Amino acid sequence: MVERVFLIVLDSAGIGEMPDAKLYGDEGSNTIGNIALKVGLKVPTLKKMGLGNIAELHGIEPAQKPLAAWGKMAELSPGKDTITGHWEIAGIVLEKPFKTFPQGFPKELISKFEQAIKREILGNVVASGTEIIKELGPEHMATGKPIIYTSADSVFQIAAHEEVIPLEELYSICQIARDILQDEWKVARVIARPFIGTEGNFIRTANRRDFAIEPPSPTLLENVKDGGYEVVGIGKISDIFTGKGITKNVHTENNLDGIEKIINSMSEVKRGLVFANLVDYDSKYGHRNDAQGYAKALEEFDEQLPRIMEKLNENDVLIVTADHGCDPTTVSTDHSREYVPLLIYGSQINPVNVGVRKSFADLGATIAEMLSVQKLLKGESMYSLIVKTNQGGQNA
Repeated sequence: MVERVFLIVLDSAGIGEMPDAKLYGDEGSNTIGNIALKVGLKVPTLKKMGLGNIAELHGIEPAQKPLAAWGKMAELSPGKDTITGHWEIAGIVLEKPFKTFPQGFPKELISKFEQAIKREILGNVVASGTEIIKELGPEHMATGKPIIYTSADSVFQIAAHEEVIPLEELYSICQIARDILQDEWKVARVIARPFIGTEGNFIRTANRRDFAIEPPSPTLLENVKDGGYEVVGIGKISDIFTGKGITKNVHTENNLDGIEKIINSMSEVKRGLVFANLVDYDSKYGHRNDAQGYAKALEEFDEQLPRIMEKLNENDVLIVTADHGCDPTTVSTDHSREYVPLLIYGSQINPVNVGVRKSFADLGATIAEMLSVQKLLKGESMYSLIVKTNQGGQNA
């Protein structure tokens, strides 16, 4: 019987282009693979678990006896963004992609937003978050006008200096945007992007907050909560699911803080799901095309991973996966349409090859069966494939 599941999403750590990657302009993308090939990657713990068994990775040979069940998952939903990936893991498969605004947002929308917040805005362009505050930060400081920008994802991002627009006001502005961005203007997320510092030295802070649209149907998180379990969201998980199904929300400052929060939860959570997102791979390294930084961050996670594994008890399962790609070695700074790795570890888990899953939802369906909660609407459970059986032939 499984009582606790620790699900860790390495944000953007894809493992190779999907067959339809050319439709997204992502041919050749392979986040982990290209980092290993072009920078080098030393992740001995992930290697022992079976990372090198999932795909051919330079310097990461297949394990002769992997510690975990291994495989990779395809994204069935159209898209390659955070919400699409996380929602699909939790059992929601989208039929249509979220709306994007590659030319910026319509004048009518911006005018309505400006009237509602009683401020004019700067930007309204597709841009890198670090570059746009470097470019428009000084004018923002002088005028108090928030900086609006978007990307290839379905996002409406609002950047503001914490000393110019205090955090609570920024969050309020984001909620106003969230309320306006409906129907033909609906985007997946409004994101608060606060920063500090002076001209030439602006730095984004850890006070980011995501204002997502609500999931259209019940998710794994709600099913687990309804089953009487705890559901702890670490990082931006609660934002992604608008708090639905979450019994405790834990904020994180960075990846290493997130790992500490995961370890802390292992002493606090008695029964349930701990769902963590480690976002730095995506926000600090993938989008900035910093392959060296990405590699170092993956190696730091690998160094800390044994601490998590050692604290697992016989009724625990640890899962490591991702939500999309963001290859820092390509010209693009956007997310990439990739398979994601899947490693499932625990004393009850048979270290077998689960193959190429047709949907991220297969993982959610598996967790639902592990915890004996209501089945998801989507996904094919792998539980019977990966669970060890006792001598009588019954599932453990």
